[in-house]
Amino acid sequence: VTYLLGSNSQEAPGKIVILDPARLEVAEVTAEQGTARTGASTDFSRLTPLPRGTRATITAREGDWVRLDYGGWIRSSEVKIVPGATPVRSMIRGITSRRSKDWTEVLFPLQTPVPITVQQDQNRFILTLYNTTAQTDTIRLSDDPVISRLDWEQVESGKIEYRFNLKSDQQWGYKLRYEGTTLVLSLKHPPRTKSKSLSGIKILIDPGHGGSEDLGSRGGTGYPEKEVALITSKNLRDELIKRGATVVMTREADIDLGLAERVKKINETEPAIALSVHYNALPDDGDAINTKGVATFWYQTQAHDLALFLHNYLVKKLDRPSYGVYWNNLALTRPTTAPTVLLELGFMINPVEFEWITNPQEQKKLAVVLADGVTEWFSQAR
Repeated sequence: VTYLLGSNSQEAPGKIVILDPARLEVAEVTAEQGTARTGASTDFSRLTPLPRGTRATITAREGDWVRLDYGGWIRSSEVKIVPGATPVRSMIRGITSRRSKDWTEVLFPLQTPVPITVQQDQNRFILTLYNTTAQTDTIRLSDDPVISRLDWEQVESGKIEYRFNLKSDQQWGYKLRYEGTTLVLSLKHPPRTKSKSLSGIKILIDPGHGGSEDLGSRGGTGYPEKEVALITSKNLRDELIKRGATVVMTREADIDLGLAERVKKINETEPAIALSVHYNALPDDGDAINTKGVATFWYQTQAHDLALFLHNYLVKKLDRPSYGVYWNNLALTRPTTAPTVLLELGFMINPVEFEWITNPQEQKKLAVVLADGVTEWFSQAR
């Protein structure tokens, strides 16, 4: 094998296997949500998770990764080989919908579960089906709390885009799953609230870290992030309840709680929003004196407005420095069932900021302002 790097080349032993198109294997996703990526490593960006049951033809292997025919890579441990399966192809005809108390479900009947991707714009939700050909003549969606119009297009052979035009610029959550070979897309309805009230709204608060092993960042005295995050979260819980909200906490004591358990709690409770409360850290060579401020993190498009609003509200009302608003692929910003934001409310290692972080009066003031910000956001997001 000859390797090329710029204008230089180098020969080394290597083995290349050319797959026979007539004998390609078909993989089926066995994980609840298969983690698809743009390349064969965790260094590559994530794609839309593939629901359990998704099938696709394997077109390449690299280490313990396989490439699926629509372009995504997935770990071989998250799929199984389907013996005797033929290359994945499906047709789709009519699309129907059904409604529950809090969700609209759109059903896509297929012959086999195919790979999918999702793209969220401000007031559009775009679902792409791969290995699928449309024979659609009718789509019926009755008057709906979320959807104003559904357009579709066979953008290329084997690839269909469904473009949901939504009634609001704020999206409140979505879920995807297969029921047999039918893809079910669930879109969450806007919360029913009264102006300037959180009555009827469920909010999840996730106090970061916890337990004997996960202390989080530490202040100069060794005081751990896990403790102040829990104090702030409890104060915030109390203030939100005063404003009428129903509050769910991922932890209310100093317990070990993994990231997967926290995400599971969000997905099971399906809150209107989820807030993960943290305090920031620096590397050993960081500037502990001059690095300070509130930082806010989001990942899903539906959480961007919430992250930006709360960040600016806290900075202005508390007269705190801003460390910025960031898009970041974090476990606690990835959930899709609700707008989910991670708050870093200051730097533990900054001695001046640490005094503010640990001051009981300032902690209560922070909770009041944050609860006011949440209330204000809901009043303008509806």
